[in-house]
Amino acid sequence: MKCLAIQSSPNLDGLTASLASAVLKGYTEAGEEAELINLNERDIKTCIACENGWGQCRNGDCILVDDFEAVRGMIREADAFVFATPVYWSDLSESAKSFLDRLRRCEAFSGRDTCRGKKAIGITAAGGSGNGAASSLRNLEGYLRRVGFEIFDLVPVTKFSKDHKLPMLEVAGRRLASQE
Repeated sequence: MKCLAIQSSPNLDGLTASLASAVLKGYTEAGEEAELINLNERDIKTCIACENGWGQCRNGDCILVDDFEAVRGMIREADAFVFATPVYWSDLSESAKSFLDRLRRCEAFSGRDTCRGKKAIGITAAGGSGNGAASSLRNLEGYLRRVGFEIFDLVPVTKFSKDHKLPMLEVAGRRLASQE
């Protein structure tokens, strides 16, 4: 079995990446395969709301040519999913919103089952003030549920809580692997 994690921070060695990596560490310790994608290293364009807002995406196909479909295919092939985003202004990162908006449009009405029934862990990382971790997590939960993921856990993390949540996320990764 395989777990795919996407982290949407431009800081590849920061809090958000370390949280996603902690889940994957637990997952691989359980003997399973895992992969981390750094979303900001991918070419993911912003939705252009073609054809008055519901173009080809209503059928599950996006007309934009970039890395979106490749990442979506990786989600399709995975058995479990982790999405970790930094918190900016009490919300998801811009790259997270761009990707999740397109995923939502292509999955919501198309009948495609890229995400449906797969267990997911959502993580928000508020490194600065620590504000907004919970409110942004509510937004992330909405996206994940809308495209059909089954929520395994939702974890808000701040710079103040990271020391006890990193080990907890490793345990969550091991448990996620054993639940498949």
